[in-house]
Amino acid sequence: MPDTRPSNEFVLTLACRDTKGIVHNVSGLLYQAGCNIIDSQQFGDVQGEDATGLFFMRVHFEAPEQLADVATLDRLFGHVRQQFGMLATFRSLEQRPRVLLMVSQHGHCLNDLLFRWKSGQLAVDIPAVVSNHTTYQALVESYGLAFHHLPLATGADAATKRTQEQRIEALIESERVDLVVLARYMQILSPEFCQLLAGRAINIHHSFLPSFKGAKPYAQAHARGVKLIGATAHYVTADLDEGPIIEQDVARVDHSLSAEDLTAVGRDVECVVLARAVRWHVEHRLLINGHKTVVFR
Repeated sequence: MPDTRPSNEFVLTLACRDTKGIVHNVSGLLYQAGCNIIDSQQFGDVQGEDATGLFFMRVHFEAPEQLADVATLDRLFGHVRQQFGMLATFRSLEQRPRVLLMVSQHGHCLNDLLFRWKSGQLAVDIPAVVSNHTTYQALVESYGLAFHHLPLATGADAATKRTQEQRIEALIESERVDLVVLARYMQILSPEFCQLLAGRAINIHHSFLPSFKGAKPYAQAHARGVKLIGATAHYVTADLDEGPIIEQDVARVDHSLSAEDLTAVGRDVECVVLARAVRWHVEHRLLINGHKTVVFR
């Protein structure tokens, strides 16, 4: 899908210890360089017992022609980065993130993301879709996308799973993938794979974490007579379903709904929550803050 954004728009994201003068120095440098700040947001995590003491900032700006590339902006920012000990990244909004989708046998999130991409609501490129089943091959190929079937037999041992993951890793490298989205990909990833994907893999969990973990969460919820069900999108880590939470949402339900009805409602929530998380990531609105995230919406 074509992107109509000007080639001179960039996003700067940064994190460092919270101290005086950060906003002044960052905005002042951009101003002196002839940049036009379109939007700027910041957050200092300095309150509460679990505060990390870190400062986070996202700046969306236009750069003049002579500065309109990431390498030049990076060099320009060298002194300020060193002064504050920042982790700072410039990204061109002309460069569309490349997203690999992974799915098993529940296709609602996959279908939703593909529609959002095709209709221009999600400004990414999708080089491929990976699945351990062929259930959604026809759907994927109807969008003109490459489908990679990488099967895993039931009860496959760790070595077999790792071999399959290495094929996915090779695809990630060859296709220059920026983000991996587990759109209901129902396999536990190895610590090695999680490490490779740190900060660039998003999973959707079919419950409002941390409640009702494990198999059949909607059946568990129905058995407990819950009045709210939800979904959680989070970054993937080696600790199963414990990665930094990006987005959550809930839907109200009542006694009249069956477990199947709850599942249908829950799947709708999953689609919305995952789509929000993916969009915020590819728009560079997310920064990881220890076990949490900062979300500049």
